[in-house]
Amino acid sequence: MLDARIVITEQEHKEFVRAYFKEGLDGPLSVFPRKEKRKIAILKQLIQRFDPQRKYAEKEVNEVLGNAFHDYVTLRRNLIEYGFLDRYPDGSCYWVKPALYCPTEEGTG
Repeated sequence: MLDARIVITEQEHKEFVRAYFKEGLDGPLSVFPRKEKRKIAILKQLIQRFDPQRKYAEKEVNEVLGNAFHDYVTLRRNLIEYGFLDRYPDGSCYWVKPALYCPTEEGTG
């Protein structure tokens, strides 16, 4: 879950996204950061690649995330752990958690 103590300014978000998505917002992620603020900024950007109005099979989630980064399992796990995505207990269906889907000016969502 997101911690209320972690606040990311719009300027920080832009800097982090620019640094990690070197080919643009729809391009691949160069590396998945370890630092919390950077990780959250990247996850906020990645969630924009999903339609908040639909549900996804695990294979579809993997495909979307795989287009962003080779380790899509880590991305998927982090999106769930930080509360951006939710899923059925058996992993058969995923969806964007509405409270955390906040399209950015630059986002694709």
